Amino acid sequence: MSAGRARRPSGSDAPDNIDCLSSAVSIETRGSAAPIPALSALRPAQTRTRWWVEGLVIVWLCWVYDATTNFAPLRLHVAIGNAWSVLHLEQSLHLDPELALDRWLAGHHTLGLIVSDYYDNAHFVVTLGLLGWLWWRRADLYRPLRNSLVLVNVLAFIVFWCYPVAPPRMLSSYGFTDVVASSHAFGSWHTGALASHANQLAAMPSLHMAWAAWCTIALWRISQRLWVRGLAVLYPCLTAVAVLATGNHFLLDIVGGLATIAVAVLAVGRTQRIAKRGRRLASLDLPRRRPPKPAGAPAYRMSQTCYEVQDQIE
Repeated sequence: MSAGRARRPSGSDAPDNIDCLSSAVSIETRGSAAPIPALSALRPAQTRTRWWVEGLVIVWLCWVYDATTNFAPLRLHVAIGNAWSVLHLEQSLHLDPELALDRWLAGHHTLGLIVSDYYDNAHFVVTLGLLGWLWWRRADLYRPLRNSLVLVNVLAFIVFWCYPVAPPRMLSSYGFTDVVASSHAFGSWHTGALASHANQLAAMPSLHMAWAAWCTIALWRISQRLWVRGLAVLYPCLTAVAVLATGNHFLLDIVGGLATIAVAVLAVGRTQRIAKRGRRLASLDLPRRRPPKPAGAPAYRMSQTCYEVQDQIE
């Protein structure tokens, strides 16, 4: 008789629908049958960073910026010469709208005051306000965006040190007007006590443009609403016109600012991908250990009927 089929002996009193269990083989839950940890456990916790850590980052950036500013007077002639070089390059490329925009805005005092106030204040209010909102509400987006903004400033500080460029407003002999100073804009960094705390030779790259582009990227990631994304694109466009018309940046400075934010975002994104790949590989190399068995948990059992056992013995 085949050992694989169950034979019920004649005359048995066992009911048809009840199998008599005579032996049981336990199956241990190890190896591939072991419970797989939730994938969410492998993801880094998206928690808000400590405020004092962010404060230290800002203090450090201010310290580096101030260090470059202290040497600005010693580099004035070099910066003026580099400004003339940038202007001549733009003229050779027929891409020099700065003077025409500057003269036009200088002839409209009220509009010049509005644009100057925008230039002096929106740069800080919009960027730092958006950064603070991300820290408070969107911890999942904050870290990469914060790192991109920090890297933008570090790259710009390196260029400020290696290649100082004076803004167009310092080329007064060419016909440029310092619209911000002449309109007495609120919070002006060109006159008064604040002038000594600003690096006047930091036109290349334009941090105004780089920060504005960063705000566009942040808003684009935060919201999918069309009006929000429309404002996100409009903001750097207005900033570009403001920095050109007030005589604070050349067109190539704007290009440099956009290139700087592009390099920063790509570098941070590349670093994130490498870190994620490392965590994924580390999770695959984890030793597969048998998890502790909870107390009182029932074991899985495979049963054989008494009839099958009897057939195997025969």
